[in-house]
Amino acid sequence: MKLYKIETGNLKLDGGAMFGVVPKVIWQKLYPADENNLGNWAMRCLLVETDNRKILIDTGMGNKQSDKFFKHYYPNGDDTLEKSLTKNRFTFNDITDVIITHLHFDHIGGAVKIDENGKYVPAFPNATYHISKAQWDLANNPNRREKASFLPENFMAIKEFNQLNLIEEEGELFENIDLKMFNGHTKGQIIPYINYKGTTIAYCGDLFPATAHLPMPFIMGYDTQPLITLEDKTKFFNDAVADNFVLFFEHDIYNECCTLHETPKGVREKETFSLEELISRIDK
Repeated sequence: MKLYKIETGNLKLDGGAMFGVVPKVIWQKLYPADENNLGNWAMRCLLVETDNRKILIDTGMGNKQSDKFFKHYYPNGDDTLEKSLTKNRFTFNDITDVIITHLHFDHIGGAVKIDENGKYVPAFPNATYHISKAQWDLANNPNRREKASFLPENFMAIKEFNQLNLIEEEGELFENIDLKMFNGHTKGQIIPYINYKGTTIAYCGDLFPATAHLPMPFIMGYDTQPLITLEDKTKFFNDAVADNFVLFFEHDIYNECCTLHETPKGVREKETFSLEELISRIDK
């Protein structure tokens, strides 16, 4: 197995939305905001290469939306999904599987593109897209809270081209890749657990957007069921601390990975490092 960080660019989001009821005077010490109260956030994906599969986890927000849409999110940085794949010597045609944590636009947007005829088509023509059934059903009949984040053009082509695999239960998807379900942020969010040479790496999606979200009260305003998020955190920490998981962050622009430990204030990051540093340690 080989692991590759796939950076797809950054976006800016309101600090209050990202930290919910936590006051700015507290959260800004952990994650800074600019003069407009916007924090800069990564959209960092992960590619897992095995003997016969190339599995991409999430896809960023893509580039097919309107300028009006993007203006709300201030996309920035030099990275794109295509550039990062090319940097690691992959093409869109190489990808055999795409695991989507959930169908919010900043996770699924790069999964579908507009072709030369102006039609929406899967960006990965040879891939099976793995999405939880609970999330798929919600996105196709969205609540009013999440409706603006579920854009049909980002996912309907996957079904139309018969590339959709709906996941109904937690468990092993492939050897050394297990899928866990968490419901606080949105119903049926998938968090992949990857066994890399005996070390479990959890791709955190929006369960933990950043190290700054490790404290229990630090819950996004975007989460539809914040009390369930508290249960999700407890469920995750029970396994992660005991088994020394590595967390891989999708949105933390400052930290790619961390380990955890118990402190008098609760579970916090123990050590932060890059994916490259982690692989170097394990492979040594």
